[in-house]
Amino acid sequence: MSAADRRAQLVEIGKKVFAARGFEATSVEEIAEKAGVSKPILYQHFGGKEGLYAVIVDREMERVISMISSTISTGTPRERVERSALGFLSYVRDHPDGFAVLAHDAPVGNREGSMASVLSELAEKTSAVFARALKDAGASPKSAPIYAHALIGMVTFVGQWWRDVRKPPVEVVASHIAALSWKGLESLPGKPQPIDPEIRKAFGATARGSKRNP
Repeated sequence: MSAADRRAQLVEIGKKVFAARGFEATSVEEIAEKAGVSKPILYQHFGGKEGLYAVIVDREMERVISMISSTISTGTPRERVERSALGFLSYVRDHPDGFAVLAHDAPVGNREGSMASVLSELAEKTSAVFARALKDAGASPKSAPIYAHALIGMVTFVGQWWRDVRKPPVEVVASHIAALSWKGLESLPGKPQPIDPEIRKAFGATARGSKRNP
């Protein structure tokens, strides 16, 4: 096996083991055993478990972000919202091990290798879609990051649920998510306020903002 083929094999096997066990519970010995190589071979290619994990996470992050970016590059804001949901759910469907690796625990102190960093980047990319939709609806586009993070968070948790039940088809799930989020945007007030002003007081916020009461 060539060095490139061996490296690719170790990445695939490592991804399956990390997906099943998470980073902390995975050992170099297990990965090497499943690949049919000695530990020094793995160290030679990746420098250890951390190096292999970093390569896998980088590739999966690039894959999912690329899928989302391509789906929201064209179309109306309504279409892009649905496509962003469909793109993420399609990644969950087609790359379950990669999604499991990203959803699992990351090495302590490695925030860049966490699902949170992936979601943050995806939310940044979808913020522009929401900004345009909010502006068309007469609302402030400054709120776009709030709605972008809300959509990505919703899709992520639905994706985790769908990974276990595997039904209905992701296209149907995406249409439901888009309908829920878009119906809310259609009737969005220019400046949302709490239904009950007492709610704000109960959590120590003034009527003018989030400043704490003394």
